[in-house]
Amino acid sequence: MFVKHGMNSQFALLGSAKHCMLASSAVLRRQQFLIRTLGGYSDQTHLKRMQQTKAMSGTALEADAENILRAITPNLDSSKHKGQAGKIAVIGGCREYTGAPYFAAISALKIGADLSHVFCTKDAASVIKSYSPELIVHPILEESYSVRDEDKPSISGKVLAEVDKWMERFDCLVVGPGLGRDPFLLDCVREILKHARQSNVPIVIDGDGLFLVTDSLGLVSGYPLAVLTPNINEYKRLVEKVLNCKVDDHDAHEQLLSLAKGIGSVTILRKGKSDLISDGETVKSVSIYGSPRRCGGQGDILSGSVAVFLSWARQHLSAAEGDLPISKINPTILGCIAGSALMRKAASLAFQNKKRSTLTSDIIECLGQSLEDICPAI
Repeated sequence: MFVKHGMNSQFALLGSAKHCMLASSAVLRRQQFLIRTLGGYSDQTHLKRMQQTKAMSGTALEADAENILRAITPNLDSSKHKGQAGKIAVIGGCREYTGAPYFAAISALKIGADLSHVFCTKDAASVIKSYSPELIVHPILEESYSVRDEDKPSISGKVLAEVDKWMERFDCLVVGPGLGRDPFLLDCVREILKHARQSNVPIVIDGDGLFLVTDSLGLVSGYPLAVLTPNINEYKRLVEKVLNCKVDDHDAHEQLLSLAKGIGSVTILRKGKSDLISDGETVKSVSIYGSPRRCGGQGDILSGSVAVFLSWARQHLSAAEGDLPISKINPTILGCIAGSALMRKAASLAFQNKKRSTLTSDIIECLGQSLEDICPAI
């Protein structure tokens, strides 16, 4: 019910004129808008929209997200040592954008990864360090303004050599949050992607990383450990580049399948009202939970979440019996399903508490409780 204290007179007026308003759809729409404006956004409305979203996705495509979360989340074991629960690295962060790499990296830790690194520009490093002492920050990336043309080859070599020293230690890279579009910086990241692929390290690509790979699809084409997480605009660019057509929301599942096939072997997580996931062989939907509040930074949380769950899924499948149902599923698909579901649950929980004032930091603080609700540590 939308009626709230102090607004009874407004709603009484609306109720008395109900029979007149129903005669005009335009008036009815204005009435509904006024009710929403005066009454706010209720928990019942939130629940109803969540149920509608889930129903729209189709039961055949809806992933069994909670059971997947339970299956791939490792047990806490006192015999394990630091690093076995995941070592994640974020490649991103420049002068303008310091929040995005922090959100991705700290989300990985909040979910349960043991170590989280950030490789960023020197200008961004001190800022990101000030956000949290938990992150390992490497101020090695450079932008064009700080490098002379004649020095670019040597600087690029040094950047790549520094990242390579750490590469084999990482269970997953997240490339793109807060990266920016400086040409020299993107050239360096292009080489990092090539070396990550040669080292068989899984890569989650988001934000400006998607800008880079959309223009250079060969960086990820044919690499089964690559995950792309586009939003609506990034997805549009990919569809136009690969399929040479417009986005078709009426046949979204088939178009996503065609896009993943067209790029070759990659997994795509298309963010939206329902998150759609495809590796070119299958399509899955994650519609549970969610929030109507679309504050910036949720994509960064998602990229860090997918990185952790992708690394956990690979660990789980390497130890699982071959006849288990989950052992038949691509680990990138499992990581995307789990990361999407947890992010959406955390956003839902944060919205219950903060409503319109929900921020990315509020969602991050709900990640741990959201995972605990689904998969208790003890």
